[in-house]
Amino acid sequence: MKKLVLTGAAGRLGSYLREPLSKMCDELVSTDIADDVGTLYAGERYVKADLTDLDAMVAVLEGADMVVHFGAIGDEAPFEQLLGPNFIGAYNVWEAAYRNGVRRVVYASSIHAVGMHKKTDFIGTDAPHRPDTFYGLAKCFAEDLASMYWDKRQVESVCMRILSCAQVSNPRAVGTWLSYDDLIQLVQRSIDTPVTGFTVVYGVSNNDRVTVDNSNASFLGYRPKDNAEEHAEKMFAEAGPLDHQDPGNMCQGGPFASVELGNSGVATMNIVDDTKKT
Repeated sequence: MKKLVLTGAAGRLGSYLREPLSKMCDELVSTDIADDVGTLYAGERYVKADLTDLDAMVAVLEGADMVVHFGAIGDEAPFEQLLGPNFIGAYNVWEAAYRNGVRRVVYASSIHAVGMHKKTDFIGTDAPHRPDTFYGLAKCFAEDLASMYWDKRQVESVCMRILSCAQVSNPRAVGTWLSYDDLIQLVQRSIDTPVTGFTVVYGVSNNDRVTVDNSNASFLGYRPKDNAEEHAEKMFAEAGPLDHQDPGNMCQGGPFASVELGNSGVATMNIVDDTKKT
C-alpha cells in the first residue's frame, strides 16, 4: 500500500502499532492531538489533528488506502465529554474516508458494545448490541455507522471488539487478555485480507477461558497465539472468592458493567501504563 493512516498514535495501543504499520506501506501518517509521538520510524510522519475537526480528517486521509482508527477517549466518561472525540470523531473518520475514496476503516471497537451480555453465554460476533456505558454506546454507534457506510457507500470496515489489551492484572483478564503481539496480528489481518465488507471480530488472545466466539470471522485468518492461562492461579488466588451477583464479575464488560454511567471503569482495573517509547 502507498499510504496508511493511524489515529490515536500517541495512545498506549497506538504506540505498539506504529512500527509494524510503517512496514506495511510506503507512508504511514500517524495522527493524534499530542504535540508529537517521539522518534518516527522509517516512512512515518506525524500530523497533529483533532478528530472533531472534519476538515482536518479529510486532509489527513487524502490519498490513503486505509485508516486504522484508534483515536478516542478510552474510558467511560460523561456523555458530553465523549460526544466530540468518540461519536462525532467516528463520523468524521468514516465521512473523510468516503470523501477520499479510502477502501477500508480498521476500527478499535470494544467488548463494551456488548458488555452487558453474560460471560457464560459465549457470544458470537452476531450478538446484539448491549452497551454497558456511554463509552460502549459510542462503540455501538461507530459499528452501526460502519455497517451503514458499507451498505450505502461501499466503504469497508473491520470492527475489532477489543477485550483487555493490557498486562494480565485481574481475574477477568485470564479470559479476556489480548497480547500486544496478537493485537498487531489482528490489525495486520484486518488490513491484508483482500475483501472484508463490514466485519466484526473479537480482539482476544488464544486464552483457555475465552468468553467469546470468533468463528464467524475466521476468514480474516486471525489466529492468536498467546494464552493468559499461565496467570490464572496467581490472579484467582490474589482476588479470592468473587461476588457472583456483581455484574462486574458476571458480564462481558467487567467493571464497566457495574460502574455508574459517566464514572471511570479503567480506574478500577489496575492497568499498567507500558506505552512503547521511541
